[in-house]
Amino acid sequence: MSEAAILTASSLSVSLGKRVVLSEVSLALPRGCLAALVGPNGAGKTTLLRALAGLLPSEGTIEVCGDALSSLTLRERARRFAYLPQGHQMHWPLPARDIVALGRYPHGAVDPARLTGTDAAAVVRAMQATDVTGLGDRPVTELSGGERGRVALARVLAVEAPILLADEPTAALDPRYQIEVMTRLRTAADTGTLVIVVTHDLGLAARFADIALVLSEGRLVSQGPPATALSETIIENIFRVRTYRADYQRETVIVPWSEA
Repeated sequence: MSEAAILTASSLSVSLGKRVVLSEVSLALPRGCLAALVGPNGAGKTTLLRALAGLLPSEGTIEVCGDALSSLTLRERARRFAYLPQGHQMHWPLPARDIVALGRYPHGAVDPARLTGTDAAAVVRAMQATDVTGLGDRPVTELSGGERGRVALARVLAVEAPILLADEPTAALDPRYQIEVMTRLRTAADTGTLVIVVTHDLGLAARFADIALVLSEGRLVSQGPPATALSETIIENIFRVRTYRADYQRETVIVPWSEA
């Protein structure tokens, strides 16, 4: 997999003050892959996501599409990474279409009202992919939580970056919207994007991901296909729970069931 990898990290470590948050993390992920980043609270998941995008200082090496991350300008990084942070809070009553258009800022689109044909087409594609075209003229502050989540996802899709990082995009959503968001991310991966998604839902990780990355206390303790990376032993040791496991419609089912 490393030969086809578009994102690699070698011996990646991050310290915040005197506290080591990530230690010696190495990975190599290819285009067209959905990787689920899982781990207990405080394991370092958000820190890893931000470090990979160059949003936090780190030790070790990171390469993006064959280039050292440290060699890229901020604009070049913004074109290669689309980042969806936790919460996607929206405080200004901007039309949803303008929020999505912000995804074209790394490409030079500074005014949502003056998009080039290329930028406008990217916005349309992103809104169609997340089914928010009908919300385009509505202020985002008037949308439901699920609708805002889809608009936020459309914004990062509009970047059309080769790598999409999503930090707990299904948090606080009802089951329908959780499945919907993961389906959109799966589609993005299937069309060639590398998607890394942080989730606490082991069931969603098992069902939608090609690769599971398991963090514990800042270390990557397991990685590979979800059926093996999220083995009973790993889940019991790391998450301290026992699980119900099954296959349904050729997909792996993992449900946390009891304390280990």
